[in-house]
Amino acid sequence: MKRYAVPELASGVFAVGSRHWNRRLFDALAPTPIGTTYNSYLVAGSDRCALIDTILPGFEGDLCGKVDQMLADRKIEYVIMNHAEPDHAGSIPYVLDRYGATLLASAKGAELAKVFYKVAPEKIRVVKDGETIPLGGKTLRFINAPFLHWPETIFTYLEEDRILFSCDFFGAHNTTGIFDDEAEEVIAWAKRYYAEIMMPLAKMSRMGMEKIKGLPIAMIAPSHGPVYRHPETILAEYAKWTAGVTAAKVMIVYVSMYRTVEGMAHVFAETLLRRGVEVRLFDLAVTPLGDLAGQIMDCRGMVLATPTVLNALHPMAAFAALTIKTFKPPVKYGVVMNSYGWGKGAVRQGLDFLEEMKIEAVGSVEVNGTPGPDDQTAIQTVANQLADKVLADGK
Repeated sequence: MKRYAVPELASGVFAVGSRHWNRRLFDALAPTPIGTTYNSYLVAGSDRCALIDTILPGFEGDLCGKVDQMLADRKIEYVIMNHAEPDHAGSIPYVLDRYGATLLASAKGAELAKVFYKVAPEKIRVVKDGETIPLGGKTLRFINAPFLHWPETIFTYLEEDRILFSCDFFGAHNTTGIFDDEAEEVIAWAKRYYAEIMMPLAKMSRMGMEKIKGLPIAMIAPSHGPVYRHPETILAEYAKWTAGVTAAKVMIVYVSMYRTVEGMAHVFAETLLRRGVEVRLFDLAVTPLGDLAGQIMDCRGMVLATPTVLNALHPMAAFAALTIKTFKPPVKYGVVMNSYGWGKGAVRQGLDFLEEMKIEAVGSVEVNGTPGPDDQTAIQTVANQLADKVLADGK
């Protein structure tokens, strides 16, 4: 019989999820170079047991093997669906059938469980905001957390042990270590995850932080990545991230067909660096678009540099602009640079993108062919104007 390593977070509280070591892309967008985890938690009270979230289908055998190992002849009475996405809820039908458990979910979650997983209505119990469920020496309280990051999302709070099971909030695609003080680069991975998942929902994220503000929290157990047994660290970072705090930092993304735009981007970058502005420079031809989220999250400025293709942005630049728009970063100032041959159009399209994003256009540079001395001067002038903005704005 297979024996599992099952970490105990507190007396009667076990981490029974799995690591997906070799997953390299999430949501067909976000790179996961060191894999991810699907965290599930077993809470065993003296009277009843509850499983908080399940797991991605394909890992349900290991999940139930761990549960059975810890419970022996006991069974799960409740399965709590904090979030209906398949990486957390996809094994609900299997688990409910195996243990004869009842599914606990928000009202919206109950609807999604019926649609996505064909759970019979009589197997679902809707829990309300602030409602509690006693397990015997363990009390679970439910906290509505809509749009963190789906409308049905809830947090589950274990009152006696002060553990917040926060689902995707505070998560990270990080397979190194069970706890935050064991994991590698824990804040860097959490920042990247926040940017990809929560940054587009910054307003709801702020509301989520406000909702747990007065809650005594000894531990945060998210549905991806390590468990925070020093929660003050990640809470402090989330306070900054949800507030949209930016740095004197500029991200330059460019596409270059014949290295002309690449040269323009480097001139711009060097000008910013001379002014003391932090720069992140990305060639879109070799950069996974999912990597941009974590980098742009605290940038105060951005530059989109592209050649013209058929009177428009290069398709890779257009795709990058759409991706950045989707992430909704708190960027304040922008610049568009372009080199064209026989026809214009890219700059106007780039400026339209900035307007749609409510990013102040500091200026633009449009070059016909290879940049000459006057063009180089124009690039440096606009770069200095952008530096003036990002250095003066201390937020």
